[in-house]
Amino acid sequence: MDQSRREFLEELLTTPSPSGFETSGQRVWVEYVREFADDVETDAYGNAVAVHEGTGEGPEIALTGHADEIGFIVRDVLEDGFLRIAPVGGSDRTVSKGQHVTVHADKPVQGVIGQTAIHLRDKTEDEYEDIEAQFVDVGAESEDEARELVEIGDAVTFSTTIEELAGSRLAARGMDNRVGTWCAAEGLRRAVAADVDATVYAVSTVQEEVGLKGAQMVGYDLDPDAFVAVDVTHATDNPDVDRERRGPVELGEGPVVTRGSANHPQLVDLARDAAADADLDVQLQAAGSRTGTDADAFFTSRSGIPSLNVSIPNRYMHTPVEVVDTDDLVEVADLLAAVADEAGEYEDFDVEI
Repeated sequence: MDQSRREFLEELLTTPSPSGFETSGQRVWVEYVREFADDVETDAYGNAVAVHEGTGEGPEIALTGHADEIGFIVRDVLEDGFLRIAPVGGSDRTVSKGQHVTVHADKPVQGVIGQTAIHLRDKTEDEYEDIEAQFVDVGAESEDEARELVEIGDAVTFSTTIEELAGSRLAARGMDNRVGTWCAAEGLRRAVAADVDATVYAVSTVQEEVGLKGAQMVGYDLDPDAFVAVDVTHATDNPDVDRERRGPVELGEGPVVTRGSANHPQLVDLARDAAADADLDVQLQAAGSRTGTDADAFFTSRSGIPSLNVSIPNRYMHTPVEVVDTDDLVEVADLLAAVADEAGEYEDFDVEI
């Protein structure tokens, strides 16, 4: 990954973007894609769409990722100045205590999610409290002092930084799914450079973590011939994951193409053929009932829009220390561009009955 693309990735990862509060992150994404897109538009809730118009001889393909990350929200300010919180999306109560957080008020406020010292806890009753029972300490000594700093409804995120691990591995919060929006943008940039015949959209959706809401809006409004939803998927190559039950997915082994459920068989074939022609290795994953991604909203939009999951292996999802391999990101972007380039070889994406 060259320096310019790395800087874009790091800016995405360091810009807080919890569900419902994606504006700052979307601004970063929009400013980047404007450099090469023919047009960029946003809607009332902040979904962003960039387009390469193509020649008019090919289909319309949308490459998508979701901009939002999990987090918390301030739901109460207590008399002693502590804050009660609620989850935004699938926040994990087992990793939240003892973490640095930022409350995104008018001015960012630093805090910690309190954890009683091990010396003072009753070990016979050690358990993970629900997030609603946890609290944030911003250092305020009273309710009035706290209310001068924050308001009910302010978003809260972990303050984790980006850390480089060995080789091409990278750790940060919010890999899910700013890496997907990075790939969508880079897939579009590559398609523009190749001057593909297809009309190619890059899309950064909002509020996936709270129910695929942005994808529902975009799926209705955009109506392309096909959606390719890029999201993270669980890597199963660390010791605590039972890969025999989940199926093998490894960091550094390339894009993951999903079969089953929302994944249209013609698009699966297109992705595998495009990967082979571009000399890219792909991993396969099964989805028996649902994908848990924006594809679940896209493929049921209107009268049904053919959709596909292309995924990025990710360790420790929904924690402050998610780990990906940046080589996988580059190959996913390459695959998206190859799919856009070869999509015109398919007359349509209908199944044969």
